[in-house]
Amino acid sequence: MRVEYSKRAVADLRKISADSRRAFGDRVAEALEARIRAVVDHIGREPLSAPVVEQRPGLRVTPLVRYPFKVFYRVFDDRVRIIHIRHAARRPWRGED
Repeated sequence: MRVEYSKRAVADLRKISADSRRAFGDRVAEALEARIRAVVDHIGREPLSAPVVEQRPGLRVTPLVRYPFKVFYRVFDDRVRIIHIRHAARRPWRGED
C-alpha cells in the first residue's frame, strides 16, 4: 500500500535525525533511520498489523523496537498516512493529527 507522511511526521523525522546525529554520531543516526524505513515498509505491507490506539479511533501505533520511538499512522482505502513519530519516553500523545 502507498505510504505518505504528514507535515508533522516529516518534521519529526528531520528532528530525530538531527538530534541522533548530534547526540550519538552518524553511525547510530543511520541505523535509526534504517530502522524507521524498515518499520514504515512493514506498515505499508501489513497496515492492519499494529493495534489501534484506544482513545483515538482509527489511529494505529507500532514501536520501532531497539529504539525508543513509536510510529502513529492511519489506514485509508488506498494509502497509509504516517501521522507522527514520537519518543516513547514522552507523556502519552493526545494531540491532533
